[in-house]
Amino acid sequence: MKVIIGMSGGVDSAVSAYLLDKEEYDVIGLFMKNWDSNINSDPEGITDGICPQEQDYIDAKKVCDHLGIPLYRVDFIKEYWDSVFAYFLDELKKGRTPNPDIMCNKYIKFDVFKKEAKRLGADLIATGHYARIKDGKVLRGVDNNKDQTYFLSQVKSSEFKDVLFPVGHLTKSEVRAIAKEANLPVADKKDSTGICFIGERHYQQFIQNYLKGKTGDIIDIDTNNVIGTHNGLMNYTIGQRRNVGINGHEKRHYVCGKDVEKNILYVAFGDDNKYLISTEAIIEEMNYISDIKPTKATCKFRYRGEDIPVTIEYLNEREIKVTYETAKAVTPGQACVIYLEEEMIGGGIIKEVHKDGKKLWYL
Repeated sequence: MKVIIGMSGGVDSAVSAYLLDKEEYDVIGLFMKNWDSNINSDPEGITDGICPQEQDYIDAKKVCDHLGIPLYRVDFIKEYWDSVFAYFLDELKKGRTPNPDIMCNKYIKFDVFKKEAKRLGADLIATGHYARIKDGKVLRGVDNNKDQTYFLSQVKSSEFKDVLFPVGHLTKSEVRAIAKEANLPVADKKDSTGICFIGERHYQQFIQNYLKGKTGDIIDIDTNNVIGTHNGLMNYTIGQRRNVGINGHEKRHYVCGKDVEKNILYVAFGDDNKYLISTEAIIEEMNYISDIKPTKATCKFRYRGEDIPVTIEYLNEREIKVTYETAKAVTPGQACVIYLEEEMIGGGIIKEVHKDGKKLWYL
């Protein structure tokens, strides 16, 4: 069977391709270029004359040459801008904290990428995600620290029917060991971090290429006193405690809210400040991977966040309310992903955050 695998230039997709090749699939690599630093007015994205994505392509080509499999290249720059980056900017303007990697999976990797792979004759699609598929269910990857089902929560359930996740049953250390044993050229390549199109670049400097932040007051939410100046609400997220811009305060402090109309950033002092805590959330744009609709489950409000026991109330086809004992810094715009033990049930976007039945006025 012909398997077309998304090659990112990293170790996970490289080992995935290697494992599929060992299993005697007819393996073809396909590299997606989703971002162009020249086109997208991003001079900071080019280092020593090479865009990071161009370096990733070079690395993917080395891996495919090493394995003796072909590598195709396709540009989804326009599709990525229209479906992912424009969404990212719109959410920032609203004072929310979007997760573009989730939308990249929904609109690019498991939509236009799959269509291109099918056009090339693919029977199956593969990616280097740490996730598993068993009996039609999407399960967490066995490596709890690398499980990536959170990022797959907006993908249509039908899209998983012809997908393989070759490293989902492995830990990251096992993947690295396989890469070294197979002498893959990217065996020691560092993992990419942060938002996909930003990578290692400074977030605030990158965002200023596209959104011009307006300075405003930072207010201590407990005292209502002005304690600093922020440089644009889009540069901060709920729960953030580093680089907030408050000097002379030794007590630990966190971003706890935003008022977009008044251009105010609210900060709460102390790890257990009441303004950081919530007990309910309204989740919109629900996408169901499973046919099961439990009333008791667990959820994650952020990637690598803890599993929080929740009671679920189904408000309509696309909205639910999750109720929990307490959670800290639940953030509008981020994903809420529902699990029944190992199985991912589905996920949506955090619309509102409540405490004891009342919407939090500062979010």
